Amino acid sequence: MSNFKRYLVTAALPYANGPVHIGHLAGCYLPADIYVRYQRAQKRDIKFIGGSDEHGVPITIRAMKEGVSPQQIVDKYHALIKESFDQMGISFDIYSRTSNKTHHETAAAFFKKLYDDGLFEEKETEQYYDEKTNTFLADRYITGTCPVCGNPNAYGDQCEKCGSSLSPEQLINPRSTLSDAVPVKRKTKHWYFPLQNYEDWLKGWILEGHTEWKNNVYGQCKSWLDSGLQSRAMTRDSSWGVKVPLPDTEGKVLYVWFDAPIGYISATKELTEEWADYWCKEDTKLVHFIGKDNIVFHCIIFPAMLKAHGGFVLPDNVPANEFLNIEGDKVSTSRNWAVWVHEYIKDFPGCEDMLRYVLCANAPETKDNDFTWKDFQQRVKGELSDIFGNFENRAFVLMHKLCGGKVPPLHADVFDDADKSLLAEFEITKGKVEESLENFKFRDALSEVIDLARKGNKYMQEKEPWKVANTLAEKPDNQKLIDNCIHICLQLTANLAILIHPFLPTTAKKMLHKMKVVEKMLEWENAGKTKLLSVGYSLRAPELLFRKIEDAEIEAQIAKLKSGLIKPVEATNTKPDNTNDAGKEPAPVKAGIVYDDFAKIDLRVGTIVAAEKVPKADKLLKLQVDLGFETRTIVSGIAEHFKPEDITGKQVVVVANLAPRKMRGIESNGMILMAEDKAGKLHFVNPIDAIDNGSSVS
Repeated sequence: MSNFKRYLVTAALPYANGPVHIGHLAGCYLPADIYVRYQRAQKRDIKFIGGSDEHGVPITIRAMKEGVSPQQIVDKYHALIKESFDQMGISFDIYSRTSNKTHHETAAAFFKKLYDDGLFEEKETEQYYDEKTNTFLADRYITGTCPVCGNPNAYGDQCEKCGSSLSPEQLINPRSTLSDAVPVKRKTKHWYFPLQNYEDWLKGWILEGHTEWKNNVYGQCKSWLDSGLQSRAMTRDSSWGVKVPLPDTEGKVLYVWFDAPIGYISATKELTEEWADYWCKEDTKLVHFIGKDNIVFHCIIFPAMLKAHGGFVLPDNVPANEFLNIEGDKVSTSRNWAVWVHEYIKDFPGCEDMLRYVLCANAPETKDNDFTWKDFQQRVKGELSDIFGNFENRAFVLMHKLCGGKVPPLHADVFDDADKSLLAEFEITKGKVEESLENFKFRDALSEVIDLARKGNKYMQEKEPWKVANTLAEKPDNQKLIDNCIHICLQLTANLAILIHPFLPTTAKKMLHKMKVVEKMLEWENAGKTKLLSVGYSLRAPELLFRKIEDAEIEAQIAKLKSGLIKPVEATNTKPDNTNDAGKEPAPVKAGIVYDDFAKIDLRVGTIVAAEKVPKADKLLKLQVDLGFETRTIVSGIAEHFKPEDITGKQVVVVANLAPRKMRGIESNGMILMAEDKAGKLHFVNPIDAIDNGSSVS
């Protein structure tokens, strides 16, 4: 029995700068929903808080790329994300947003309290500034060459290629993502939160007080604390975000990682007038569900903020998951290597529970796991349909065929050890599932539910009521054997509905409909009971719970994933073409140049994201080329060699600083490098290995 009077569960606020993918679901939203649904079934007082993080650099970068305002971006993606969660059954009590008035007021008041208490350090430092746009540059607005791995497109806070944490000062040849200008240093004033002042308290609270936390969470916290904490700026120079609530601070906002977790508090305020009960009373259990990239913010920075402010409960647990890869490769939104939730819902209508099942059964709870479409198909068939769905369907089919469509009685005079053993499994399985869910082991809990269905299949197969039915003419009393088997299988089906509900809510409700019972039966206290369905009660006709996933559907999804990937072009021919020896002679080498002449050329890697023929021009194609920092229109004379549909998605090398030139009324901003063989056929000049768009070629 829990010692807590109420529960407060949060799931990480996704950035409203794009849709959510299945890695997001597997990382924190699905486990959070399973946990909350289970606690609701236990009749516990629980609130499930979510919302969109609508401030920060990713929002403004997306707005610049799309040529719209940040508000338009967050309005668009907040709606899309919320709809995706709703359709996947993520049952938030509220899904709010950090751009609203309540949040701005709450975050500003939180900051002002710490400021008034003298807890900030006010510092004037030199930061990078873009003189072309008159803007102080946040870390993510600065790119350059990573000093660790040489990636030419590392950000000012992290290299996404090697994973190294960086500062803008460490970048080689830094440049502004706003204008591509070389940034300069200018003085600016900000307020820093001295994390080092809370280091001893954090060590005691986490390293001694929360040894039960998951190894990945505890280990990452220990690493940070062992390395020593430092002051972190809690404000930024920007026009988008929660304004710093102090005089003479125009153009300064709260750092997104200061204001975002306060979004949990402001959302709870919107949800209920009793919000303080959930945030300020010690008998509240606060649980943050996050991905591993958010551990430091939820386990170190936010708790230190709450401690400094005073009056708030601290997280009891932060069960962070690892990452979910796709088809053996890391999810990358920039490369479009992802399975987007809203697209899955469109492609597989009514199959939301199938995805919930696979993502939980294959959850990255202790290590990075891999999602593949073939595994999705096999798990749906081999586990969900052939074990769980098959047992439930057979129980209904045999009830209608052998017991008149009603729940048969249980006859004590033919009750045997096999009957007794299976009935005992109801309560045993309930205990195992309960223990796993309380300890955030959702994969283990789901496995126990499927295993109970597997035991039901084994029991039914051993009893063979369909064969016993053939003996009734000679031995009419054998109907009792049939009745006992079907009665126990139907009671097991009712238990399976209760146990599967946190994981597959739509499936559980389908089962209730077929059993003609109300949702009250899904309360957890009913799990383990052996008399949930009344004898003589007529049930509806059998109907399959899960449809088959066809091979063609899986092949289409794999093709869709690969065709959408921004990837390098494979070499057209890796061996010399000796058949063209009689072709035209290679062009003579041009007059020599010095290195400084070559250095003026800016060669960048880009990906053709769209291509179309230029009207009334047989040789010209109009290309849209993603250079990482922007998408360029380039007109290229390659239409006689390539079809538009064949080159979309191909990676190329572009002369990025070529002066614009109008061709057929279209302004071309760059040139694609091509090689011409002896036969006069053109070939793309492209990287051998995948490389980030915008990478320099030298």
